[in-house]
Amino acid sequence: MNAVCGEGNLNAEIMLVAQAPGEKEDKEGRMFIGPSGKVLDELLKSAGISRQAVYMTNLIKCALPKYRKPKQDEIEACSCYLDEEIELIDPRILAPLGYCAARYIFQKYGLLSPSKSEFSSIHGKLFLADDKKILPLPHPAVLLHNADFEQDLKKSYRKLQVASKVCKWHPVCPMKRFYEEGRLDGKWIELYCKGDWESCVRYQMEERGEPHPDWMLPDGTLDEKLHGRKRR
Repeated sequence: MNAVCGEGNLNAEIMLVAQAPGEKEDKEGRMFIGPSGKVLDELLKSAGISRQAVYMTNLIKCALPKYRKPKQDEIEACSCYLDEEIELIDPRILAPLGYCAARYIFQKYGLLSPSKSEFSSIHGKLFLADDKKILPLPHPAVLLHNADFEQDLKKSYRKLQVASKVCKWHPVCPMKRFYEEGRLDGKWIELYCKGDWESCVRYQMEERGEPHPDWMLPDGTLDEKLHGRKRR
Protein backbone atom coordinates (compact mmCIF):
# COMPACT_ATOMS: atom_id res chain seq x y z
CA MET A 1 0.00 0.00 0.00
CA ASN A 2 1.37 3.40 -1.03
CA ALA A 3 0.62 6.93 0.06
CA VAL A 4 -0.47 8.70 -3.11
CA CYS A 5 0.58 12.35 -3.05
CA GLY A 6 -1.31 15.10 -4.79
CA GLU A 7 0.00 16.20 -8.17
CA GLY A 8 -0.49 18.80 -10.85
CA ASN A 9 0.01 22.50 -11.39
CA LEU A 10 1.41 24.10 -8.25
CA ASN A 11 -0.02 27.45 -9.37
CA ALA A 12 -3.44 26.02 -10.18
CA GLU A 13 -6.58 28.03 -9.60
CA ILE A 14 -8.55 24.78 -9.46
CA MET A 15 -7.97 21.96 -6.98
CA LEU A 16 -9.83 18.67 -7.39
CA VAL A 17 -10.25 16.70 -4.16
CA ALA A 18 -11.25 13.04 -4.49
CA GLN A 19 -11.88 10.50 -1.73
CA ALA A 20 -8.94 8.04 -1.82
CA PRO A 21 -6.70 6.18 -4.30
CA GLY A 22 -8.10 3.34 -6.38
CA GLU A 23 -6.34 0.07 -7.15
CA LYS A 24 -4.19 1.29 -10.02
CA GLU A 25 -3.41 4.59 -8.30
CA ASP A 26 -2.26 2.65 -5.23
CA LYS A 27 0.07 0.45 -7.30
CA GLU A 28 1.55 3.26 -9.38
CA GLY A 29 1.50 6.02 -6.77
CA ARG A 30 -0.18 8.45 -9.19
CA MET A 31 -3.46 10.35 -9.22
CA PHE A 32 -6.35 9.29 -11.48
CA ILE A 33 -4.57 6.84 -13.79
CA GLY A 34 -7.14 4.05 -13.53
CA PRO A 35 -10.61 3.74 -15.11
CA SER A 36 -11.91 6.79 -13.18
CA GLY A 37 -8.94 8.78 -14.47
CA LYS A 38 -9.89 8.11 -18.07
CA VAL A 39 -13.41 9.32 -17.34
CA LEU A 40 -12.05 12.39 -15.56
CA ASP A 41 -9.85 13.24 -18.55
CA GLU A 42 -12.90 13.14 -20.83
CA LEU A 43 -14.97 15.27 -18.44
CA LEU A 44 -12.21 17.88 -18.17
CA LYS A 45 -11.78 17.87 -21.95
CA SER A 46 -15.51 18.40 -22.46
CA ALA A 47 -15.31 21.33 -20.02
CA GLY A 48 -12.38 22.89 -21.86
CA ILE A 49 -10.07 22.37 -18.87
CA SER A 50 -6.57 20.97 -19.28
CA ARG A 51 -5.47 18.33 -16.78
CA GLN A 52 -2.13 20.13 -16.65
CA ALA A 53 -3.90 23.29 -15.46
CA VAL A 54 -5.35 21.77 -12.28
CA TYR A 55 -4.01 20.29 -9.06
CA MET A 56 -5.57 17.04 -7.88
CA THR A 57 -5.37 15.22 -4.58
CA ASN A 58 -7.29 12.96 -2.20
CA LEU A 59 -8.87 13.40 1.20
CA ILE A 60 -7.35 10.05 2.25
CA LYS A 61 -3.85 9.45 0.84
CA CYS A 62 -3.79 5.63 1.06
CA ALA A 63 -6.12 3.06 -0.51
CA LEU A 64 -8.79 1.87 1.91
CA PRO A 65 -9.59 -1.82 2.47
CA LYS A 66 -11.82 -3.04 -0.37
CA TYR A 67 -11.98 0.65 -1.42
CA ARG A 68 -14.70 1.37 1.12
CA LYS A 69 -15.76 4.78 2.41
CA PRO A 70 -13.36 6.33 4.95
CA LYS A 71 -14.20 6.23 8.63
CA GLN A 72 -14.22 9.39 10.72
CA ASP A 73 -11.00 8.52 12.58
CA GLU A 74 -9.26 7.93 9.24
CA ILE A 75 -10.39 11.32 7.99
CA GLU A 76 -9.20 12.97 11.20
CA ALA A 77 -5.81 11.25 10.92
CA CYS A 78 -5.21 12.10 7.26
CA SER A 79 -7.01 15.36 6.50
CA CYS A 80 -4.15 17.47 7.91
CA TYR A 81 -2.20 16.70 4.74
CA LEU A 82 -5.04 17.98 2.57
CA ASP A 83 -5.24 21.11 4.73
CA GLU A 84 -1.53 21.74 4.09
CA GLU A 85 -1.97 21.23 0.35
CA ILE A 86 -4.80 23.74 0.24
CA GLU A 87 -2.66 26.26 2.11
CA LEU A 88 0.37 25.71 -0.17
CA ILE A 89 -1.45 25.63 -3.52
CA ASP A 90 -3.97 28.29 -2.45
CA PRO A 91 -6.49 27.49 -5.21
CA ARG A 92 -9.31 29.89 -5.99
CA ILE A 93 -11.72 27.02 -6.70
CA LEU A 94 -11.99 23.87 -4.58
CA ALA A 95 -13.87 21.10 -6.35
CA PRO A 96 -14.56 18.10 -4.08
CA LEU A 97 -15.42 14.98 -6.08
CA GLY A 98 -18.03 12.85 -4.37
CA TYR A 99 -19.86 13.01 -1.06
CA CYS A 100 -17.08 12.28 1.47
CA ALA A 101 -14.70 14.88 0.05
CA ALA A 102 -17.48 17.45 -0.22
CA ARG A 103 -18.63 16.85 3.35
CA TYR A 104 -15.11 17.42 4.67
CA ILE A 105 -14.59 20.60 2.63
CA PHE A 106 -17.98 21.96 3.69
CA GLN A 107 -17.22 21.29 7.36
CA LYS A 108 -13.71 22.76 7.05
CA TYR A 109 -15.12 26.06 5.79
CA GLY A 110 -18.13 26.17 8.10
CA LEU A 111 -20.77 25.47 5.47
CA LEU A 112 -23.88 23.40 6.15
CA SER A 113 -23.08 19.94 4.84
CA PRO A 114 -25.84 18.33 2.78
CA SER A 115 -26.99 14.81 3.58
CA LYS A 116 -25.91 12.03 1.26
CA SER A 117 -29.38 11.87 -0.27
CA GLU A 118 -29.29 15.62 -0.95
CA PHE A 119 -25.76 15.71 -2.34
CA SER A 120 -26.75 15.35 -6.00
CA SER A 121 -28.86 18.52 -5.70
CA ILE A 122 -25.71 20.64 -5.20
CA HIS A 123 -23.63 19.18 -8.03
CA GLY A 124 -22.20 22.06 -10.03
CA LYS A 125 -23.52 24.68 -7.59
CA LEU A 126 -21.07 27.34 -6.42
CA PHE A 127 -20.57 28.19 -2.72
CA LEU A 128 -18.50 30.95 -1.14
CA ALA A 129 -16.31 30.39 1.91
CA ASP A 130 -13.59 32.80 3.01
CA ASP A 131 -11.54 33.45 -0.14
CA LYS A 132 -12.52 30.14 -1.75
CA LYS A 133 -15.15 29.14 -4.23
CA ILE A 134 -16.37 25.61 -3.54
CA LEU A 135 -17.83 23.63 -6.44
CA PRO A 136 -19.03 20.13 -5.46
CA LEU A 137 -18.93 17.68 -8.36
CA PRO A 138 -19.88 14.02 -8.85
CA HIS A 139 -16.94 11.61 -8.74
CA PRO A 140 -16.10 10.45 -12.29
CA ALA A 141 -16.52 6.82 -11.14
CA VAL A 142 -20.28 7.44 -11.35
CA LEU A 143 -20.06 6.90 -15.10
CA LEU A 144 -18.34 3.54 -14.65
CA HIS A 145 -21.52 2.32 -12.94
CA ASN A 146 -24.13 4.13 -15.00
CA ALA A 147 -23.32 5.73 -18.36
CA ASP A 148 -26.78 7.33 -18.45
CA PHE A 149 -25.46 10.12 -16.22
CA GLU A 150 -22.90 11.28 -18.78
CA GLN A 151 -24.69 14.45 -19.84
CA ASP A 152 -25.44 15.39 -16.21
CA LEU A 153 -21.77 15.03 -15.30
CA LYS A 154 -20.61 17.01 -18.32
CA LYS A 155 -23.01 19.80 -17.36
CA SER A 156 -21.67 19.87 -13.79
CA TYR A 157 -18.01 19.76 -14.83
CA ARG A 158 -18.56 22.58 -17.32
CA LYS A 159 -18.99 24.85 -14.30
CA LEU A 160 -15.22 24.56 -13.76
CA GLN A 161 -14.68 26.52 -16.95
CA VAL A 162 -17.48 28.98 -16.17
CA ALA A 163 -16.13 29.74 -12.68
CA SER A 164 -12.65 30.22 -14.12
CA LYS A 165 -13.74 33.21 -16.22
CA VAL A 166 -15.35 36.56 -15.55
CA CYS A 167 -18.74 37.22 -17.17
CA LYS A 168 -18.30 39.02 -20.48
CA TRP A 169 -20.94 41.57 -19.45
CA HIS A 170 -19.24 42.40 -16.12
CA PRO A 171 -17.41 45.57 -17.30
CA VAL A 172 -20.73 47.23 -18.22
CA CYS A 173 -22.99 45.54 -15.66
CA PRO A 174 -24.72 47.78 -13.09
CA MET A 175 -23.70 45.23 -10.44
CA LYS A 176 -20.08 46.24 -10.92
CA ARG A 177 -20.94 49.91 -10.49
CA PHE A 178 -23.13 49.30 -7.44
CA TYR A 179 -20.35 47.26 -5.83
CA GLU A 180 -17.72 49.93 -6.53
CA GLU A 181 -20.04 52.52 -5.00
CA GLY A 182 -20.27 50.39 -1.86
CA ARG A 183 -23.97 49.70 -2.36
CA LEU A 184 -23.79 46.00 -3.19
CA ASP A 185 -22.39 43.11 -1.16
CA GLY A 186 -19.33 41.61 -2.85
CA LYS A 187 -20.82 38.12 -2.60
CA TRP A 188 -22.96 38.89 -5.66
CA ILE A 189 -19.85 39.68 -7.69
CA GLU A 190 -17.98 36.58 -6.53
CA LEU A 191 -20.91 34.17 -6.88
CA TYR A 192 -22.11 35.41 -10.25
CA CYS A 193 -19.98 37.96 -12.12
CA LYS A 194 -16.75 36.13 -11.25
CA GLY A 195 -18.40 32.79 -10.52
CA ASP A 196 -21.37 31.00 -12.05
CA TRP A 197 -22.42 33.75 -14.43
CA GLU A 198 -24.32 31.21 -16.56
CA SER A 199 -26.88 30.99 -13.75
CA CYS A 200 -27.24 34.77 -13.48
CA VAL A 201 -30.72 35.89 -14.52
CA ARG A 202 -29.30 39.19 -15.76
CA TYR A 203 -26.81 37.33 -17.98
CA GLN A 204 -29.53 35.07 -19.38
CA MET A 205 -31.81 38.02 -20.19
CA GLU A 206 -28.93 39.99 -21.71
CA GLU A 207 -28.12 37.04 -23.98
CA ARG A 208 -31.74 36.87 -25.10
CA GLY A 209 -31.88 40.62 -25.68
CA GLU A 210 -34.60 41.07 -23.06
CA PRO A 211 -34.78 44.37 -21.15
CA HIS A 212 -34.26 44.27 -17.39
CA PRO A 213 -33.91 46.99 -14.74
CA ASP A 214 -30.53 48.02 -13.38
CA TRP A 215 -31.68 47.17 -9.86
CA MET A 216 -32.38 43.51 -10.68
CA LEU A 217 -29.98 41.28 -8.74
CA PRO A 218 -28.29 38.28 -10.36
CA ASP A 219 -30.86 35.90 -8.84
CA GLY A 220 -33.70 37.80 -10.50
CA THR A 221 -34.99 39.61 -7.42
CA LEU A 222 -35.43 43.38 -7.44
CA ASP A 223 -33.54 45.50 -4.90
CA GLU A 224 -35.51 48.68 -4.35
CA LYS A 225 -32.64 50.19 -2.36
CA LEU A 226 -30.56 50.19 -5.52
CA HIS A 227 -33.48 51.69 -7.45
CA GLY A 228 -34.10 54.40 -4.89
CA ARG A 229 -30.91 56.36 -5.56
CA LYS A 230 -30.25 58.26 -8.73
CA ARG A 231 -27.42 57.17 -10.92
CA ARG A 232 -24.30 59.28 -10.67
